[in-house]
Amino acid sequence: MAQETALRPAQGQQHPIRLYLVVWAWLFILSACSYLVDYFQLEGSLRYSLILLFMLLKAGLIVAVFMHMAWERLSLVYAILVPISAVLAFVAIMVLESDHTLLSRLTFFAPGS
Repeated sequence: MAQETALRPAQGQQHPIRLYLVVWAWLFILSACSYLVDYFQLEGSLRYSLILLFMLLKAGLIVAVFMHMAWERLSLVYAILVPISAVLAFVAIMVLESDHTLLSRLTFFAPGS
């Protein structure tokens, strides 16, 4: 009996098919909501914020379930998410600073000043 268990290959964890079907359904619903934003011709900040929200929710579902990040060690999750968060924070700082830079250029380098 001990030899049989030693010869059998180790099997990985199997996730229930229901989990994947539920995630696919949510991805379909979020995609439909993203399409409805265009269908109802929303404009301005509401349009872009809704599209970004749906995009982030879909990306989170895909990363968590299909890339198995929900079952990984916390150190691996931190190793992936912390650098991405830092890059996004630096991009946000650059976007906020760009207005100041543009205003300075218009003030000091405008023709006729």
